[in-house]
Amino acid sequence: MPSFAAALRGCTVAVIAELKRRSPSKGAINEALDVPARAVEYEAAGAAALSVLTEPARFGGSLDDLRAARSVARVPLLRKDFIVSRLQLLEARAAGASAVLLIARALPPERRTALADEACALGLDVLLEVRDEGELEHALRVEHAVIGINNRNLETLAIDDAVSARLMPLVPGNRTAVYESGVNSRADVERAAAIGADAVLVGSSLSSSEDGGAATAALVGVPRRTRG
Repeated sequence: MPSFAAALRGCTVAVIAELKRRSPSKGAINEALDVPARAVEYEAAGAAALSVLTEPARFGGSLDDLRAARSVARVPLLRKDFIVSRLQLLEARAAGASAVLLIARALPPERRTALADEACALGLDVLLEVRDEGELEHALRVEHAVIGINNRNLETLAIDDAVSARLMPLVPGNRTAVYESGVNSRADVERAAAIGADAVLVGSSLSSSEDGGAATAALVGVPRRTRG
């Protein structure tokens, strides 16, 4: 599988383009989403990696979406779901994922570490998502994890980009850091670059766009800045 972590360390801020049909915060986004067609559009427009929602109840996703994306995409795929078990890691690998999302808020510290280690043993990269200093401190001990900083409060669903502004400078320059939630325009990518993001994960604004390729192309190419 192509390396998710390596794909995020180019000269420009990498765009992780997401495929999702709906979300708890926005409701229906694109219920008729054609995963293979949209995956091809994203990749052709310069997306460094794709994020595929596989959670069915709140996001309308499935492992079939991951398989469909893998059938056409050459770039790395992130399985985005509420991962809590080794079985889900095995599913992700079998369906063609290069990486999985682990949400610090949803897992006790020792479980985060165990799942990250199990993912690594299976050849999967890990995007370890945090929202505060304590979660970040622990995440940085997982040496092989990509650090995701989510501006969305998972309890209230509100977005506050001050979260990334506060935490991003605390991520050492030799680690890969992803700015998550609240990216809708090139100006948003530039703002993420200014605080040292290596990549941005872009969800609803791309999935809801009528032209996924044009929407992605508008976000790529922002120079990445050295952090720390």
